Amino acid sequence: MRVRPVTRVGQYFALFLYLIFLAYPLLWLISLSLKGARELVSIHPSLIPEHIVWSNYVTALTDQGLVHSAFNSLVTSVGSTLIVIVIAVPAAYSLTRFRTGVRTVASIWILVSQVFPTILIIIPVFLILKQFSLLDSLTGLTLVYVVWTLPFALWMLMGYLGSVPVEVEEAAAVDGAGRLRIIISIVLPLLAPGIVATAMFAFISAWNEFFFALVLIQTTSTRTLSLTLAKYVGSEGMLQLGPLAAGSVLATVPSLIFFAFLQKRLTGGLLAGSVKG
Repeated sequence: MRVRPVTRVGQYFALFLYLIFLAYPLLWLISLSLKGARELVSIHPSLIPEHIVWSNYVTALTDQGLVHSAFNSLVTSVGSTLIVIVIAVPAAYSLTRFRTGVRTVASIWILVSQVFPTILIIIPVFLILKQFSLLDSLTGLTLVYVVWTLPFALWMLMGYLGSVPVEVEEAAAVDGAGRLRIIISIVLPLLAPGIVATAMFAFISAWNEFFFALVLIQTTSTRTLSLTLAKYVGSEGMLQLGPLAAGSVLATVPSLIFFAFLQKRLTGGLLAGSVKG
C-alpha cells in the first residue's frame, strides 16, 4: 500500500515534534551546565546561554570525585548486567520450553517482586550484607542489583522466547542437533534482540539506582555516581545548580554510549531473526 506524500510529511512532522519533546529536557540541562552563577538565578531564563562558562564542568570533575564515582557505577552496572544475562537466558529458556510446576512458582515470584515496595526490604538486605561482610562494597551492591533486576529481566526474555517458533528447534532436532547446539546455533541468534533489550534495561537500572546505594554505601571510596550528584544539594537545601547540571550531563554520556553500542546489535539481531525465522 502506497502512502500519500501528504501523509508521509505529516508522519515525519509528528516524529520531529516527538523528538523535540524527548530532547528538550536534555537540551535545557546542557544549557544550565554552560551558564554562570548570575544567569542561573535569572528571572527570565533562556535556553541559549548569554556567556558560555566551562567552570561548572571543571568543578564537577574535580570537586566531588565524579570520575571515581562514575567508575564505581560502571563496575556495578556492567557486572550486574553480565550476571543477569548469564542467569536469565538459560532460566528463561527452561521456563518457556519445559512446562513444569516451577514455571508457575517463578511467575508468581516475578510478579510479587515487582509490586513489593523497596523500602520494606532494605533493612533485611542491609542485615544480610552486613552478616556476609559485603556492606559498603561494590560486590555487595552488584549482587543487590542482580537480585532486584533479575525478575523483570527474566520476564522480558520469556516474552521474547515465546515468540521464537518451537518448530525451528524441532526441525534442528530431527536433523540430529543436540539441545546445546540448538540453543547456541538457533535460539541465541533469534533471541539476540531480546538479550540486547534486557541488557539495556539492566544497565540503565543499575546506573541510575539511588536508594540501595544510599543505604548500603557508606564511604567515599565506594560511592556511586548518583550519590555523588546528590552531594551538590547541601544539608540546608543550598543547591549548586551549575556543577550539578554539568555532572548530570556527564552522567548521561556512558548510558548514551552503551545504548549506541548495543543498538547496532539490536538491529542486526532483528534482521537475522527475520531471515532465519
